[in-house]
Amino acid sequence: MTLSAFLAAHGHEGIVLVRIEAAEGSTPREAGACMAVSASAVAGTIGGGQLEFHCIDLARHMLSEGAEGQLLDIPLGPQMGQCCGGRVRVSLRHCGSAERAMIAAREKAEAAARPPVLIFGAGHTGRALAKALAALPFSVSLIDDRDDVMTGLPPAVTCIRMADPVDAMAGAPQGAAVVVLSHSHALDYRLAEAALARGDAAYVGMIGSATKRARFAASFLRSGGRREALARLTCPIGGSDVDDKRPEVIAALTAAELVRCLLGRRQPAKGRRARHESAA
Repeated sequence: MTLSAFLAAHGHEGIVLVRIEAAEGSTPREAGACMAVSASAVAGTIGGGQLEFHCIDLARHMLSEGAEGQLLDIPLGPQMGQCCGGRVRVSLRHCGSAERAMIAAREKAEAAARPPVLIFGAGHTGRALAKALAALPFSVSLIDDRDDVMTGLPPAVTCIRMADPVDAMAGAPQGAAVVVLSHSHALDYRLAEAALARGDAAYVGMIGSATKRARFAASFLRSGGRREALARLTCPIGGSDVDDKRPEVIAALTAAELVRCLLGRRQPAKGRRARHESAA
């Protein structure tokens, strides 16, 4: 639940906003991390552990006693017994209109800045991947040419039905991640080729076997594709060190790969042995 949704649901209660104003050294969360505390519930996190428990207690004391807000300077090791050993400044203040406006503006900005992920194919693995990514800070679109595969997905997933999914590539945002796992090898090839030809995708991944990758590479080069572009293809998606082809497992491994690539600013590994998908 977002903090804005929490505030809307608990608007009848007093709420204290707990925010890390500064962080030095090793700390559980970064400056800007927030949580909202009411007498009966909590949303968000400042990192868990003794620091969070302590701040929740202080926030509820503020609510029950009508106490004023405060700014804490906490060395995590000596004062909280947390081995990370850093230091944080934490503010606690009653959540009024100014705080609510700040939270709404921050969530709007964060939503606009989310890296786009385009999943092509709403089969078992595509749907599993969309569900895995829905709770992460990505803007997720699921694209397919079928009408009957787009139900039962989280609201955070944008479902797009297109007669030819390759048409979506022309309007893909710059720096998007493209994950190709459609119901058709031929469509997979066209999608991967279009994504690589753009040259601006942060990640291009295609599910399939070693033979499928080799055949795609031959086709791509034969049609004029450049080897340096082909080197940017991630196949298998999710790596090859876990020999489990269940859709949910592939989805979890691929989600971790996308987190590293898009949020960690790291390039995915290249040229790895390809993974089979049982339904590919």
